[in-house]
Amino acid sequence: MMLNLDANPGLRRLFLIARARVALGFLVALVSFWLARPTWASLIWGGLIAALGEGLRLWASGHLRKGQEITCSGPYHFLRHPLYCGSLLIGFGFCVAAADMVAAVLVIGYLAVTLFVAVRLETATLREAFGQEFERYIQGTSVPSTREFSGKLMVANGEVKTLLGFVSTLGILGLKTWFYSP
Repeated sequence: MMLNLDANPGLRRLFLIARARVALGFLVALVSFWLARPTWASLIWGGLIAALGEGLRLWASGHLRKGQEITCSGPYHFLRHPLYCGSLLIGFGFCVAAADMVAAVLVIGYLAVTLFVAVRLETATLREAFGQEFERYIQGTSVPSTREFSGKLMVANGEVKTLLGFVSTLGILGLKTWFYSP
């Protein structure tokens, strides 16, 4: 179900921001990688934080049936937005690993804006599509699902791309540490 953006100019503005997030994300990543001054210690600590975030995303994506239901199993039993929480942890991990304040401000600013927009749009979409069922989920009164984690769902939800991005990011920062650290 699509939102009626004409009926809500505020959501229309958020939608326009959301459409620019990928291009903006590449720009922020490029600048942040260039600014990064990782050390082995920052890479290890940042990598551990980011690994927690990626683990949360993997777990969540193995339970999510996008657009088909309000997912209540796995981490969705505890968190309303586990994929976004995981992304936030990955971003914080990158900030720690990069060991550069300007890069950290860029990444945190990007995440603050894009995750806020994503949460608002997702909430509006789910409220429109699932009504009372979504309201019960928000209130914590929905019945939790006992669905098991599914690797097929995780792959279908595209989490493999995020995992590859996570590994690539650590690899790039590792190479930068190897070649440029004192």
